[in-house]
Amino acid sequence: MPDLPSLPVTEALPALDKALESGNAAVLVAPPGAGKTTLVPIHLLQAEWRGEGTIVLLEPRRIAARAAARRMAALMGEEPGETVGYRMRLETKTSARTRILVVTEGVFARMILDDPDLKSVSAVLFDEFHERSLDADFGLALALDVQAALRPDLKLIVMSATLDGARVARLLNDAPVIESAGRSFPIDIRYRERKPDERIEDAMARAVRELLAEEMGSILAFLPGQGEIERTARLLEDRLPANVLLAPLYGAMEGRDQDAAIRPAPAGKRKVVLATSVAETSITIDGVRVVIDSGLARLPKYEPSTGLTRLETVRAARAAADQRAGRAGRTEPGIAIRLWHSGQTAALPPFAPPEILEADLSGLVLDCAAWGVSDPATLAFLDPPPAPALTEAKALLKRLGALDENGRLTADGEAMRALALPARLAHMIVAAARQGEGGRAAELAMLLTERGLGGNDVDLDVRLSRFHRDRSDRAVRAKGLAKRLASAVRSAAPAGEPSSAGRLLLDAYPDRIAKARGATGQFVLANGRGGEVDPALPLSRARWLVVADLTGRAERTRIMAAAEVSEDDIRAVLGPRIESGRQIVYDPEKNALRAREATRIGAIALSERQLPAPSGEDADRGVVEAVRQHGLAILPWSKEAEILRRRLGWLHRGLGDPWPSMQDDHLLTTLEDWLLPFLTGEARLDRIPPQVLINGLRSLVPYDLQRRIDALAPTHFEVPTGSHIPIRYDADEPVIAVRVQELFGLATHPAIAGGTVPLLLELLSPAHRPIQITRDLPGFWRGSWADVRTDMRGRYPRHVWPEDPLAADPTRRAKPRGQ
Repeated sequence: MPDLPSLPVTEALPALDKALESGNAAVLVAPPGAGKTTLVPIHLLQAEWRGEGTIVLLEPRRIAARAAARRMAALMGEEPGETVGYRMRLETKTSARTRILVVTEGVFARMILDDPDLKSVSAVLFDEFHERSLDADFGLALALDVQAALRPDLKLIVMSATLDGARVARLLNDAPVIESAGRSFPIDIRYRERKPDERIEDAMARAVRELLAEEMGSILAFLPGQGEIERTARLLEDRLPANVLLAPLYGAMEGRDQDAAIRPAPAGKRKVVLATSVAETSITIDGVRVVIDSGLARLPKYEPSTGLTRLETVRAARAAADQRAGRAGRTEPGIAIRLWHSGQTAALPPFAPPEILEADLSGLVLDCAAWGVSDPATLAFLDPPPAPALTEAKALLKRLGALDENGRLTADGEAMRALALPARLAHMIVAAARQGEGGRAAELAMLLTERGLGGNDVDLDVRLSRFHRDRSDRAVRAKGLAKRLASAVRSAAPAGEPSSAGRLLLDAYPDRIAKARGATGQFVLANGRGGEVDPALPLSRARWLVVADLTGRAERTRIMAAAEVSEDDIRAVLGPRIESGRQIVYDPEKNALRAREATRIGAIALSERQLPAPSGEDADRGVVEAVRQHGLAILPWSKEAEILRRRLGWLHRGLGDPWPSMQDDHLLTTLEDWLLPFLTGEARLDRIPPQVLINGLRSLVPYDLQRRIDALAPTHFEVPTGSHIPIRYDADEPVIAVRVQELFGLATHPAIAGGTVPLLLELLSPAHRPIQITRDLPGFWRGSWADVRTDMRGRYPRHVWPEDPLAADPTRRAKPRGQ
């Protein structure tokens, strides 16, 4: 064994040895720079319990796996592939001598599914577990299952820099928690708030230029994604000193380019590394003394209702901000610049949400079925998978033919699981193989899972052509993997004329066919979502698309990857999904229902013809559905109906049940109870009689209380002049607005509900302008009236302003002329 450098984690190694000699699990909490990633696996090679078994080290990203393997190999005086090897999706370096195997988290899940005994493995180390990827959570759950049932001797070590160690220890059957000190130099954290209207790339480029002039050393700048990195790089390219190298760093780069970004700058040079969150943990970029943090991160967000996963730009978590700042103090005192106001730091979420709570779980459910587990929630997860996402995942897998009605794997499901791809893409390859096109489908799957392959064109047919011409190392490895994937699926037909990317994608995304609508580049998807393609791109003029990737929120969603498809292909492939029949729809422009006979696939009409407007029961049901979808505002609310709703809402807020709630959500969920029975068969909503809504709302009130509505919440209050002043119920307390002269002589404060609920008085001038708001009229007469009287007499001399309003007669009029 080589002599290992003394790093902070060295002091924790005896405690780790003791824990693993007497038990089979441990939690190691060690800050960045402690040396846990490289020293712990090498140290464990000497453990007696290891025997001849392999130590598997899991890393969250390929760049981290490759860097960790190379660093350990260097410490042992070897090259990667000897004692220390690594395995990831497109790259493997191992040999018969390999005893430390560094893998990405997804690869480990494949390993354990294919070899549940993990026969040749002695220990599994989960590094940077705080990142809480779905693959890491699932890998640990499977490893715990194996340990409990098959391999009680298997050692499991969970390692992290920022982690609730006690919570993880409980998951590992109360394993000991070992804490290591870190080695970090002082870091000066400063704030340079970005202007509200300033793009993040402009703010970052400006900060980089300023810090290069103000400070020494290399700079590591954190940005949310590849797009921001590329735009920032363009802003900096021609404006950097000659001795400064610019190095982007993100997941879709060639491995050699990633390695170049993390290497120290040559002597006499400085480096500016523009990185995504891949540089937060696991890797050290030597020479970095300054960190600039945009404060943003890009996280996947899955929407079970649409089956879409979109990348959302969010505020980075506090733990991520601390990790980023820590990169500046790895080798010397450093500086961390944060491009936000200091007061915003306390409002940052403590940690990023675990991926299992935000992800598409179809792959997890498929793998669990292969493991013999029908309910993934029964495995030992730190956070159990959400039930709605599991339900949607199971439904999708059944639609794809991967699971039978009992949740067991079908033959197609077995083939899909073996491909180690997202379920939709695996199904696409299995389906394409039946037509002799498994190879082309596998290449398309590569483009959709390896960002940047074939370029970034929205049109996937264009990217496929570029991919075929690409001779880079990454493209060659991806083509090799595509061939292996295609060969793993039995082909049922000889290859014929190659299909378009759109035709192949129909088997992966049948719910994401999109039809052009309105302006150039505007599309509606079968799942009801809208999307847009840049009008300058040729694809924007297509009539039909299949969409593979979108980004942005529902109101403005950009299509990032798609392919043109013909209507003939849609009808041929998706025939069982096409529905025909009469439909009643709401036309917002006319505020009316219309009927049509339509042939549809999801939210898209393939063809339709107009029918006469609905009437009778059809119209009534149509109105209810229109209101449920578009809201109560489309109903013809008369003033009387609106006032009744406010009165009943006030009674509910004050007295509770059985007085009915008038909140939108309650009324929308009870439309069949209060609206439907009173409708009159009108297709035009503006022709619904006003009394319909009044009678409907009153019907929600129990019969024995209906007579008390007017007594408890009257519409008007009679003031001393005899005027009936309307009462407003649009706040927590009822209000009347009345001219002050009409209240002369009134010694008690106005009230309703048998005198138990005082009214809030808005006292008005003769010009109906507020002069006072009071809940105590007698107190007003005794107190503020004198000041009000003095002010008002000068403004309105023709009106009565007595010294003693209690002794004066109320009046609606001004003084007669001559008085």
